[in-house]
Amino acid sequence: MSAEEPLFRVVRGTPTAEELAALVGTIVVRSKPAAAPAPLPVSAWARGARPANNGHTAGPNAWRTSGLPR
Repeated sequence: MSAEEPLFRVVRGTPTAEELAALVGTIVVRSKPAAAPAPLPVSAWARGARPANNGHTAGPNAWRTSGLPR
C-alpha cells in the first residue's frame, strides 16, 4: 500500500462530515489493542489454599509438618 492510497473509501452514499468523523473515530478505537485488565486481588482464604504460598516446603518430614499449624 502506498502513502497516496486512502485507508478506506466510501463506495456508496454521501456521508456528512460528522458521519465520516464517527467512522474514523470508530476505526481508530477498534484498531488499538485492548489494555490488559488489572489482576484481581486474591483473598487470604484463597491464598492459603495455594501450595506455593502455604509456608511449607518439600524436604525430610514435609508430609508430617504439612499437618501442623504454622
